Amino acid sequence: MDAFIERRFFRAHMEPLEELSSLVTGEFRVVVIADRDVDLRPSAPPNRLFLLKIAEGSHAAGGRGGGFGERRVVGVSCFEGSGGTWAKAFETPRESDAARFEVPYYVSRIPFVLADGTETMGYGVIEPDLVRQMASTAGLLSIP
Repeated sequence: MDAFIERRFFRAHMEPLEELSSLVTGEFRVVVIADRDVDLRPSAPPNRLFLLKIAEGSHAAGGRGGGFGERRVVGVSCFEGSGGTWAKAFETPRESDAARFEVPYYVSRIPFVLADGTETMGYGVIEPDLVRQMASTAGLLSIP
């Protein structure tokens, strides 16, 4: 079974918060584009997160910001959360559809607060305008 399809199949059986947590802490490289600081706790304010899955391969920086050498996006998911409830709002059905999304050149390491309050570090950008642009590309309604 193709690795991309296999990962999508197994994630299909996860709850949105479980899937989101797995993506931001897992073995795959993702860049998170968020409206607000990434906080998955129930007390956190509403947030919209786009997760750009990056092609696996070279980990060399290659002169790119954020330490990512290869910047080809192979999958995109969008999660929306409010009051500790998360829902998946969008996912690219095919790897070729992800090519419409680009990794910003100014990605940096940022903290992610998980649902249990533990903190981990990941790559991302907190930029509401970029989230709105990605929502438009994905065909999602904008959140004020």
